Amino acid sequence: MSAQLNESNKIRDIFTQYKIEKSLQKSMVRDTILEHICQIRGHFDVEMLLQRLEEINFHVSRASIYNTIELLIDANLVVRHQFSSHLIQYELKSVANTHHHAICTYCNNVKEYKNDKISKEITNQKIIRFTREYHALYIYGMCSKCKFRLNLQKKEKKNK
Repeated sequence: MSAQLNESNKIRDIFTQYKIEKSLQKSMVRDTILEHICQIRGHFDVEMLLQRLEEINFHVSRASIYNTIELLIDANLVVRHQFSSHLIQYELKSVANTHHHAICTYCNNVKEYKNDKISKEITNQKIIRFTREYHALYIYGMCSKCKFRLNLQKKEKKNK
């Protein structure tokens, strides 16, 4: 818990410095949104964040959430993932650097997995005239649940 608290404090400090550099006013709404993002240990979307805020009776517009997320992306604290044309999620950059993604193209389920060998290989790749900040690996395919359903449907059609 202490490590997560230290990470949250560090993120909060970076965002405070970012707001000062950009001459942005202090905002309880932005700070509350960031506080709740720091509590999420994985992917989130705007609807999930809105629901969590509503559960604590903190009413905020979707526009405020989107605007705050854009500031957090600009501050290099949050990463935007577009897993498909209609599936956009976000996560803290510090979390995003530690895993890869397997996305089912049938149900849009996103599975996170770690593979240090792949991460090291990607990190060691040199790209001419390019300075890497972070990387994201997306592998698209079919999850086991969808594969099971598809095989079941094929068997049912065959038996008819």
